[in-house]
Amino acid sequence: MKIGVGSTNQIKVNAVQEMIPLYEFLTGAEVISVHVPSRVSEQPKSINETVRGAKNRAAAAYKGHDFGIGIESGLIEIREARTGMMDCCVCAIYDGNEYALGISSAFECPPKVMALVHGEGLDLNQAFFKAGLTENPKLGSAEGIIGLLTRRRLTRCEYTKQAIMMAMIQLENAIFYE
Repeated sequence: MKIGVGSTNQIKVNAVQEMIPLYEFLTGAEVISVHVPSRVSEQPKSINETVRGAKNRAAAAYKGHDFGIGIESGLIEIREARTGMMDCCVCAIYDGNEYALGISSAFECPPKVMALVHGEGLDLNQAFFKAGLTENPKLGSAEGIIGLLTRRRLTRCEYTKQAIMMAMIQLENAIFYE
C-alpha cells in the first residue's frame, strides 16, 4: 500500500509515518511525500478555505497511490476569541471516492501576530518572525507555532497527528459511514 502525502514539509510527512503503526489496515504502508499546491491562499482564513486546501492536497497526492493525505493549517473564525480567530490543522484523506476529514485542537495567536496577518497579509510564520516572537523564519517546518506557544508541550507533529487521528475514525469505522 502506498500513501501520498501532499506536502514536502517533513513535520507533516513524519506525522503520517508515526500514525501508520496505530492502524492495522495500514500495516506496511509506504508514505511518499508529494509536492502539490493547496490552491488556497498562503494563510487560509476560514475553516472552509482550510478544509478546501487539505482536500486539494489529498486529491493531488492520491494520483498513483492507495490514499492521498492532505494537511492544511489555517485560521477559523471564533467570534468569542480575543482576536476573533483561532488556528487549527485539518487532515483530509482521499481514497479516490470519498474524503475523510479530521480537525485538531485549536488555539489563539497573540493579537500583534493577528494584526500583521490581517494588516500586512502575512502568513502566521512570517507574522511570528516579524513580531519578534521567534528567530526561526521557518517555524512551521520546526516545532511549529503550537510548539513555541506551548513551550514544546505540544509540537506541530503531535498537533498534526490529532487531525490525522480524527480523519482516521471514518476509515477505521467505515461501516458506520456508509
